[in-house]
Amino acid sequence: MLIRRKKGWEIPERDATPESIYKNRRQFLKGIAAGSIGATASSLPLGSALAQGSGSTADLYPVDRNPAYTVEREMTEKSKALTYNNFYEFGSHKSISQAAQAMRIRPWTVVIDGLVEKPIEIDFEELVRKMPLEERVYRFRCVEAWAMTVPWSGFPMKALVDFAKPLSGAKYVEMETASQKDTMPGLRQFWYPWPYIEGLTMAEATNELTMIATGIYGEELPKQNGAPLRLVTPWKYGFKNIKSIVRFTFTDTRPKSFWEDINADEYGFWANVNPEVPHPRWSQAYERLLNNGESVPTRIYNGYGDYVADIYKGMESERLFM
Repeated sequence: MLIRRKKGWEIPERDATPESIYKNRRQFLKGIAAGSIGATASSLPLGSALAQGSGSTADLYPVDRNPAYTVEREMTEKSKALTYNNFYEFGSHKSISQAAQAMRIRPWTVVIDGLVEKPIEIDFEELVRKMPLEERVYRFRCVEAWAMTVPWSGFPMKALVDFAKPLSGAKYVEMETASQKDTMPGLRQFWYPWPYIEGLTMAEATNELTMIATGIYGEELPKQNGAPLRLVTPWKYGFKNIKSIVRFTFTDTRPKSFWEDINADEYGFWANVNPEVPHPRWSQAYERLLNNGESVPTRIYNGYGDYVADIYKGMESERLFM
């Protein structure tokens, strides 16, 4: 007899939003108003930073929610998740949402190269329409010890890997953020090693949790959250979740990521969440919820150990958690 072991971060299916309600956009928005997943668009501050759903792929959303990926915490209010952002290309503070609106996201081409059968440059819209889109609710844990819970729309990164057809020698995927010098004032800070680079092992990239997000809160991804596509790895600290990706390079050499390049003593390649491994300048034992400021205990792998812990077996000599 097959017995399915419930993951530690799942909630009962009866507590998830019913599919029939979610598919009906009007009922879905009414549910938001009732507090089921946060603030409605009408209750949010006005401004372009909160605008969604006006791009060339807006017709794709909302997408069906995958009930296998949800959490026990309440959803973060949309207005908070869309206005409290790290995006150093637009500034080193959290209030970059308005500045990010200067970024050009159409047209947007994505390069897939390196150890692949055939390198390709493809328009974002063409790429996303080839992918199996769904919504997943994930916890997000920043290395700065704040946390939120949001509904991402997008596709499993494994689908992109399959599309790329990597060669057998590929061990890592290196990703690169856009560099628009005329719209990104942060690029003037010459002491940073631009462009923003991040990387995953092939095992991490093809893990079922790993997601390329193209939307949030049932609509297209806003610019400040990493439009038009960003990485989501919910068991890792947020700086691994590279935004506004323009290149995926399959390689046999481990990438040196942006923050690792800046200060390897504080930020390592792996960046897996662990409450027992403090940042050199602060504890990681607790995290502050963005919704209400409540401090709650941090969980190993951000609560997703059932899915990812096996990846790291036999790697005790690595600095897995920073």
